[in-house]
Amino acid sequence: MTTPNKTQLYAKLDQWIDAHFDEQVKFLQKVIQVPTDTPPGNNTPHALHVAELVKSYGMQAEPHTVPEAVVREAGLESITNLIIKRQYGQGGKTLALNAHGDVVPPGEGWTYPPYGAEIHDGRIYGRAAAVSKCDFSTYIFAVRALEALGADLKGRIELQFTYDEEFGGELGPGWLLKNNLTKPDLAIAAGFSYQIITAHNGCLQFEVTVNGKMGHAAVPTSGVDALHAAVKIMNALYGLNETYKSIKSTVPGINHPYLNIGLISGGTNTNVIPGKVVLKLDRRMIPEEDPAQVEQSIRDTIDAVWKQIPGITAETKRILLARALKPLPGSTELVAALQQHAKEEFGEAIPACGTPLYADARLYCEAGIPVVLYGAGPRTVEESRAKQPDERLELEDLRRATKVIARTCLDMMSA
Repeated sequence: MTTPNKTQLYAKLDQWIDAHFDEQVKFLQKVIQVPTDTPPGNNTPHALHVAELVKSYGMQAEPHTVPEAVVREAGLESITNLIIKRQYGQGGKTLALNAHGDVVPPGEGWTYPPYGAEIHDGRIYGRAAAVSKCDFSTYIFAVRALEALGADLKGRIELQFTYDEEFGGELGPGWLLKNNLTKPDLAIAAGFSYQIITAHNGCLQFEVTVNGKMGHAAVPTSGVDALHAAVKIMNALYGLNETYKSIKSTVPGINHPYLNIGLISGGTNTNVIPGKVVLKLDRRMIPEEDPAQVEQSIRDTIDAVWKQIPGITAETKRILLARALKPLPGSTELVAALQQHAKEEFGEAIPACGTPLYADARLYCEAGIPVVLYGAGPRTVEESRAKQPDERLELEDLRRATKVIARTCLDMMSA
C-alpha cells in the first residue's frame, strides 16, 4: 500500500472540512448563542456548555475553575477555563490552540439579535462571531479533520478555551500557565483578520484620582475645583500624546504609540464645586518601548501639573500592564507553515505582521512560548465589526481558515 504524500493528505483534510462544514457552522451557532458578556463576566456556564458539546466528538474537556475569590477580586463573576488534550505518538512538540470566549456586551444598534447567530447572505452574525468564538469551531474542526486522516502523528495538541481576554487574560491563559496546567512548545491564538500576527502593541492603563475640596458654587473660594485641575492634567497628557507621533515602530502593521483618556467621572451636582474627579487612561506601547520608562513618563507628566495647583492632590494607580507581543525564536516554522497554506487557500500572499491591538496571546510570549495569532476573520478587523453592532464573519473565511489550521497542525504533528 502506498503511503499518501503530504499534498494528498492536505487534500484529504480539505475534503473532510468541506464534508463537515454544515456541522461546523451549527456548532459555531451553539457556541455564539450562550452569552458571555464581560462585564459582568459570568462565564463558567459557557465553558460547561462547550465541554458538553465536544463530548459528541469524543473529546474530554478538562475544566479548570479559577477560585471565586480571585475572580471577584478581578471584577468578574465566574471563570472556568478548558483544556482538551489530544495525544498522538511519542516525541514531538505540544501545540496549543487558544481562543477566548468572553466578550464585550453587545450594546445597541444590531440589525440581527446579537446572540441569535443568524446567517444572512453567507455571513454569520453575533457577538464574538469574528472575535473569537469562531475559532472555537476553527480549532476543534481542524483537529477533528487531522485525526480523521489516520496519519502517523507525534506530539500533542491542546485546545485551550479561556475566559479572561477582555480583562487582560491573567485569569485565562495567564492562570493556566502560572499554575503549570499547561506548558506548550508553540501556540496559535485566535486571529481577527487574514493576517498572521507575530507582534502587537503593549498597553498600560491608569486610574488618576484628582482630589480638591467640595464647596458651594455661589462661593467659589469655599472649594478647590478638582475638575479644573483634571482639565489641566488632561491637556498635559494630550500634549504628550502629540509627541508620540514622532516615535515610529519598525514592525510592519504598527505605527506609533498613543494615549487615550476613555473615562471621566466626578462631581456632585451642578451647584457644587467638584471635590473629586477620576480619569481612566489607556497608553498603547509599541514593541520597542520599555513599559517602566513609559509608566514613569506618564506619572511625571501628571505630577508636574497637580503639584503646581494649591489645594490639589492626585493619585495615579496602574490598573493594567499588558506587555507587547514579540516574535520568539522557534516561531519561524509555524509562521512559514501558516503562510504557505493561507496562500494556497486564499489565493494570495498572506503577510506576517504586527497589529496595534493587544491580546492575551502575549502571556504565552511572556512565558517563553513562541506564539502567533491566526484564525477565522475577514480581510481587516474593521470589516468584522468586532466590538461593534452587527459583528459578523463570512462563512467562506471560516472554512478556509479551518483548512489552514488543519494543514498547519499536520505539519507540526507529522511523525
